[in-house]
Amino acid sequence: MGFKNIRLLLVLRIVLLIGSIMLLAYVVFEVPNNVNSTFLIMLIAIQTYFLIRSIDKTNREIAGFLSSIKYDDFTTTYPTHGRGQSMNELYKEFNNVIKKFREIRADKEANYHYFRTIVQHVGIGLITFNKLGDIQIINSAAKKLIGIESLTNIFELSKVSAKLVESLVKLKTGGSALIELTNEGNRTQLSVYVIELVLRGEEFKLVSIQNIQSELEEKEMEAWQNLIRVLTHEIMNSVTPLSSLAATVEENLVDNIEDDVPIEKEELEDIYLAVQTIKRRSEGLIRFVSDFRNLTRIPEPKLQEIEVQKVLDHISLLLKHEIAAKNIDFRLNIQPQGLMFNIDKELIDQVLINLLQNAIHALDENSGEKMIIVNAFLNEYGRPTLTIRDNGVGIDEEALGKIFIPFFTTKKQGSGIGLSLSKQIMRKHGGAITVKSVMNEGTEFTLRF
Repeated sequence: MGFKNIRLLLVLRIVLLIGSIMLLAYVVFEVPNNVNSTFLIMLIAIQTYFLIRSIDKTNREIAGFLSSIKYDDFTTTYPTHGRGQSMNELYKEFNNVIKKFREIRADKEANYHYFRTIVQHVGIGLITFNKLGDIQIINSAAKKLIGIESLTNIFELSKVSAKLVESLVKLKTGGSALIELTNEGNRTQLSVYVIELVLRGEEFKLVSIQNIQSELEEKEMEAWQNLIRVLTHEIMNSVTPLSSLAATVEENLVDNIEDDVPIEKEELEDIYLAVQTIKRRSEGLIRFVSDFRNLTRIPEPKLQEIEVQKVLDHISLLLKHEIAAKNIDFRLNIQPQGLMFNIDKELIDQVLINLLQNAIHALDENSGEKMIIVNAFLNEYGRPTLTIRDNGVGIDEEALGKIFIPFFTTKKQGSGIGLSLSKQIMRKHGGAITVKSVMNEGTEFTLRF
């Protein structure tokens, strides 16, 4: 409204000035030597002066108002009386705008303090830092978990744990790591998760930290119980027949020795068969122990950038005849073309061969169309990801929770170490392997690097 009145006043002044100029022209050309021309010239000069003064004043007021907004000075108030109707209206609008800005700033400050309170009181440790390592936010939980009182730069954590700093710097969006810290003799397992974000053109990392010591201990105990159960089952399956056969052989020999009776050919054949069985069982037990030992001897990955197309083409060639013999529709999709993985090729070859062979065996009971689909792509966090999906019989829910346990297998001839080995190899790569399955629909394994 104020701007509208100013515009009307400005138009009125311009109209009066133009009228005065036209009247002066008429007097000069139609009424020569008229004294009124001098008066009109003075009137035009006065009108021009007041027009310029009015424009300058309005400009100064608007410039001052905009300057207040620019520098977040919302304490200024403008008088709304005694300055003329147009200026009063203009000042009233200025005050309304400043009032609105005050309300917006108050809301932002309230939200900021609300956010800060939540961040400081949440049980999960939170840290944000920029590319130089300068800390923007660190809450009380993060300080407590790490065992520090203050932190201004992420590299100061080198005194606490060099591995923690290395992980925070190297991890990309969606990346996670398990860090062990020892503070005053207390051992703590921290789960670290990182998200990268850009704010006003500057890159930041948001880090969440959780103490999962108790959860890990519980899972560790559960894993040991499962492993001991499997080991006990496998060992007892071999040792019990060995003990029984040894006892039978001993009984036969003792009877013959005590009675001083020569061993008959039939008895010798029985003893020979028993010894052969003991030998086979012993060799099987040795292989079992050897497989168990191999699980603990996975070498550190020798990482190199390699095109995933070459890796998958190599694996496909190795399994080509088996896939063709079982009439399997094998599909390979890579997006984008030329996708690179930073991996140890030999170790990942083991993982892929194991997963593809499992998929091939899962299709044995499928009487319809048999299909295996391999997809390689970058996930929503930009991390290299590979999936292997089949439309086989699927894995039941009970077995699904045990398939990564060493020596657990649902196959008659399986050793039960393939998936456990694959999981450890993926962990060595800083990645993960997961599985989902629906009975009678199929199974999908996902490798995230």
